[in-house]
Amino acid sequence: MKRRTHLRARVISALVALPIIGWIAMVVAVVVVGARDEAAPATAIVVLGAAQYEGHPSPVLRARLDHALELYRRALAPLIIVTGGTGAGDTTSEAQVSRRYLLEHGVADSSVVMETHGLTTSQSIHAVASIVSALPGRTVILVSDPFHMLRLSILARALGLTPLTSPTRTSPISTRASARWEYVFAESLKAPVAYVVERVSD
Repeated sequence: MKRRTHLRARVISALVALPIIGWIAMVVAVVVVGARDEAAPATAIVVLGAAQYEGHPSPVLRARLDHALELYRRALAPLIIVTGGTGAGDTTSEAQVSRRYLLEHGVADSSVVMETHGLTTSQSIHAVASIVSALPGRTVILVSDPFHMLRLSILARALGLTPLTSPTRTSPISTRASARWEYVFAESLKAPVAYVVERVSD
């Protein structure tokens, strides 16, 4: 009886420990992937949307756009795909604001493609995959905040894209430790969900 009780306790302990270990591993993965910059020649640079205020990019969105501009000026891709739909109460989409910002900073009109319907990361990446399917290659440089990179890579790869991560380092989120870790912990839960959902939907 004592041996059976001891075995039951060990099984329960293992069942409790495994999810915790898995979550810690996912936190580490979010941080590790977010620390990498894989920018290299690609079909397109993809900028994930963020808030815009009355037609002007928020500091977070501006940081992403400035990073995309740097990659574009390095001639790593001929196109920049900007994403993001129109939020509640807004009169313009994040993608339209991003496009205007890029044009004001010297990017040719023909080099900017908009995805204006996505209101979530998943919706935007699905739309991007459709856009890229008409292009001669499938390699994309994903531009967003570091915490976002793992989930973006999972989604892009599931949709047949070859993702190269290139996070911005100047976003207000990245420079504030409390905000950064809040997003890291959130992504450590969202990333495995994205993996499961995309696998099930295949």
